[in-house]
Amino acid sequence: MLTLSNLRPASGSVRTNTRKGRGTGSGKGGTSTRGHKGAQSRSGYSAKAGFEGGQMPLQRRVPKFGFKSLNKVTYKVLNLSTLQELSESFPGQELNLDFFRQHGLVSKKDLVKILGNGELTSKLSVQAHAFSATAAAGIEKAGGTSQVFNLHPAAVATENA
Repeated sequence: MLTLSNLRPASGSVRTNTRKGRGTGSGKGGTSTRGHKGAQSRSGYSAKAGFEGGQMPLQRRVPKFGFKSLNKVTYKVLNLSTLQELSESFPGQELNLDFFRQHGLVSKKDLVKILGNGELTSKLSVQAHAFSATAAAGIEKAGGTSQVFNLHPAAVATENA
């Protein structure tokens, strides 16, 4: 019969703490599993991030180089040759950002720039964040229109600079 006087936790669910530094009979006396001497054997020791025991730390040994601009605008590039292939596969389709996303050419947050590599023969209406001069000329030469989509705020800052 289960009463308050004989309640016990399930066997193996509760472990007793190892009592370190309580004499040699405990098996954990003497140095209390801390080893002999040195900072780590003392009370109050805390390892500093990147500290290598007095050795020159890795972040100071390795040379630093390079620079990453926070204002850099990177575009996902599509060429006129790609647009020509799309126009052949999907005739009469307006090529805009949603179309590029649906067909896996760009992801949701990508900025799209059209470059002039290749030749365009189809009359297309193309919408993107940016166009190179040769791409815009190639689209207009084929009788199409190139419309600049409202730019990302960071891109506006770099174009005005």
